[in-house]
Amino acid sequence: MKRLAIGLSILLAATAAAWADDTADPMANFYGNTVVVVDANGVESHTHYNADHTFDGVAPAFNYRYKGTWEITADGQLCHTFDPPLPGKTNPQCNPIAPVAVGGNWTSADGGHGSLVQGLN
Repeated sequence: MKRLAIGLSILLAATAAAWADDTADPMANFYGNTVVVVDANGVESHTHYNADHTFDGVAPAFNYRYKGTWEITADGQLCHTFDPPLPGKTNPQCNPIAPVAVGGNWTSADGGHGSLVQGLN
């Protein structure tokens, strides 16, 4: 479970809003697509964002499903409130947002990596 929490933390730190343009919905590229994150330990998670400010996902190796709500704060943080909260983690979890386009990839400081994949996977 600790590895799952680490993986989901990477998801929160590495994933962010995809800036279609500065005046549009900064999460628009995420709707109907999948954020796939593999943490430094190899734990994979798949997350889906919805325009109604909800999200859901799964960590396939653990068959662990998660869900909750998201918001972008005035100071530019993407915050996730998990329902129920993740074991051993603060709720909500907030991290700075950064641009990501569909097909985009990123790495995290701890060696994890992620991508925004087209479609619901």
